[in-house]
Amino acid sequence: MSPNLQLPAFLQQGAGTTAVFMLHGVGGGKEAWLECLPEVARSGYQAIAWDMPGYGASPLIDPYTNSGLARSLERLIDHIGAHRNVVLGHSMGGMVAQEAVALFPHKINGLVLSGTSAAFGKPGGDWQQRFLNSRFAPLDAGMGMAGLARTLVRGMVAPDAGEQAVHAAERLMARVPESSYRAALSAIVSFSRVDNLSNIRVPALCIAGEHDQNATPAVMEKMAARIPGAQYVCLNNAGHLANMERPDAFNAVVLEFLKQHFSG
Repeated sequence: MSPNLQLPAFLQQGAGTTAVFMLHGVGGGKEAWLECLPEVARSGYQAIAWDMPGYGASPLIDPYTNSGLARSLERLIDHIGAHRNVVLGHSMGGMVAQEAVALFPHKINGLVLSGTSAAFGKPGGDWQQRFLNSRFAPLDAGMGMAGLARTLVRGMVAPDAGEQAVHAAERLMARVPESSYRAALSAIVSFSRVDNLSNIRVPALCIAGEHDQNATPAVMEKMAARIPGAQYVCLNNAGHLANMERPDAFNAVVLEFLKQHFSG
């Protein structure tokens, strides 16, 4: 079977007519949602957290593209077979979610976008190439993913982020295969779905972290304004990894949204 046709690995909890698919970022994995999965499940929803292709037990896809990742999500959605599907995407996971709602909108009934954007970087290729060079240089020098995680994670979180959350994020990023990390970054530098925001016709929630420098509150609020009827929430004392830094506050916002639009 082609890797493109294999089912991604995932964790699943709960039952219900609505499934919530949780998509992690470039430095994550399905374990990024361990604080969110049980809360969503206890509230009467199916909670599913995937390993993006190339992460955890999910095989790489070839070519590794935004559309290919979205099609991998579609395969998982079809496999779960829920009556309604809500996609909760963080960072790169939010980009995969936007790609998915553009490619197969009839299969997505709700959207939660956290710490993400509708396009990566600036128009043209120079900025993107400089970004890739800056991220790949430590790996080229032999730092490894564990060293990179220790360098990057603390710059992603809020100044007063708890040590437990920081160390959990570092361990998670350290386990990402270097080949998958490189492939994922190479894919997202070409991402742009700005033109599709006004076409989104499902309930949507955009969550920002007050101290997020990767997807700033201003970026998230602007994106929410372009999605018809979208809600926008900024979490105080949270950085880019809001779901891991402040899980109670993050889960409360997500569950309020779910209960408002997908109860029963």
